[in-house]
Amino acid sequence: MLPALLDQLFVLFQRLLPERQLGRAVRALTRNRTPWLRSLLIRAFVRVYRVDLTDVEHPEPESWEHMNAFFTRPLRPGARSIAPGDATVVCPSDGLLEELGYAEADQLLQAKRFRYRISDFLALDPAEARLFSGGATATIYLAPHDYHRVHMPLGGRVTGMVYVPGRRWAVNRRTVRTVPGLFAANERVILWCENPSGRFAVVLVGALNVASISLAWSGDVPSGNAVVRTRYEAADPRFQIPAGGLLGQFNLGSTVVIVAERALIHWDGAVVGGEAVRMGARLGQSRIH
Repeated sequence: MLPALLDQLFVLFQRLLPERQLGRAVRALTRNRTPWLRSLLIRAFVRVYRVDLTDVEHPEPESWEHMNAFFTRPLRPGARSIAPGDATVVCPSDGLLEELGYAEADQLLQAKRFRYRISDFLALDPAEARLFSGGATATIYLAPHDYHRVHMPLGGRVTGMVYVPGRRWAVNRRTVRTVPGLFAANERVILWCENPSGRFAVVLVGALNVASISLAWSGDVPSGNAVVRTRYEAADPRFQIPAGGLLGQFNLGSTVVIVAERALIHWDGAVVGGEAVRMGARLGQSRIH
């Protein structure tokens, strides 16, 4: 009873927050270049969230131009290995594997009590969304201490981007198990990808305190009030990306969701939800064209 009440109070607190103004304030603070403030923020962040610095090539605060540069830090060379194989599906980020499974009819699992519609989440009409019924899906939560860059889970081409405006609910377990349809309500960036075997989406879900979502080829995705659809040129080599290639980053933490066409991806039986995962680790395999 008490945990459920605390969850409801936490959600109520979020309803009262001016989330857009908060995001702008976080952006200004984390990109401030004043040396003493930058150093103070980074040292406090490392201490509070117990950030593992062994994978960071230059862990000292003086190496970073501002807090956000540290937060979105790259890994040192060799810190992650990408599971081999052209058909191998790899984990796109570090984090907690909250859900791993397959869509049921037209719905994805958010938490035990809640599901949300594929068409709503991917901004598709119901007819096109049916192609993903029964398809593989994975949800990875990136905590503040995690590495916050997002990578390609399966080699192929990024064909387009869809920006969907929305709220910025927190995406921690307390909120996810309390707010119905949270992932389909939050602001998000959908990256559409394909290879000869089929099509899949990598969705970067915005959250409370996320100043912005950035893409490797174009930088920050502007927030707005309307859905924005962008097609990428097939001949542009920037969008032909191998498994483990960089897609983008969260400027503060959030969640990544993979949704694949039916029968495109089969998850390995040894991989289960609820476990910590690292970018590049094998999650499954795609069908061979």
